[in-house]
Amino acid sequence: MSATIRFTAVSAVAAAALSALATAPATAAPAAAALRLTPMAAHHVVTGHGGGLITHSTSGNWAGYAATGRTFTSVSASWVQPAVSCGSATTYSSFWVGIDGDGSNSVEQTGTEADCSGGRAYYSSWYEMYPAYPVNYSNTVSPGDHFTATVSVSGSTFTLTLSDTTKGWTKTTTKSSSSASKASAEVIAEAPSSSTGVLPLSNFGTASFTGSTANGQSIGNFSPDQINMASGSTTKATTSALSGGQNFSVTFKHS
Repeated sequence: MSATIRFTAVSAVAAAALSALATAPATAAPAAAALRLTPMAAHHVVTGHGGGLITHSTSGNWAGYAATGRTFTSVSASWVQPAVSCGSATTYSSFWVGIDGDGSNSVEQTGTEADCSGGRAYYSSWYEMYPAYPVNYSNTVSPGDHFTATVSVSGSTFTLTLSDTTKGWTKTTTKSSSSASKASAEVIAEAPSSSTGVLPLSNFGTASFTGSTANGQSIGNFSPDQINMASGSTTKATTSALSGGQNFSVTFKHS
């Protein structure tokens, strides 16, 4: 199978964290405007699994599940915000649901971030309508918070909803896109990218996703692509098999 181009969902440190970093040394995490969206290639191997075909892939920046092969009008999932372990390096990780980005030039996504800078952890939330830059929400995000996210589309109107059910806040953003292909639906843990390539991945331990659906059905119904994150011979994160067609985990392996 031919390589698939993957576009990153990138967000940086939330507004409050950026304020704290304003007086930090030059080694602090870059501001949102310094981050770029970089296409990444993936290698595919198709095998039988659970009575259907599951595509097993490696990607330089994605780990999780992606469904393709038809028009997608909605994707949803829940997860617990991971706590990152920070050393001296500046590192990044994001967790999201989205439509498009797997083999297409459009991306419509919302999710959370867990970054490290100067030995400190920074948590935030965001939405993105590629090719526009991601937009950070100002709401506080803490490790252990339970999130539910949905991206849906009707005609050319996208509704991106992110809820922190632990803290009790919800952000709903409505945007239009006439160029969106609506060709894939994803639930992903990611290493964001800059203009120089994929950024170092934060050690997020294990991210657990539940209730993963596309078009109102279990994402497993679409023979989705099971993606591990790897660069060369280094495996950065692995994706578990689906449980109940909707639940899986992504485990950090190496930055």
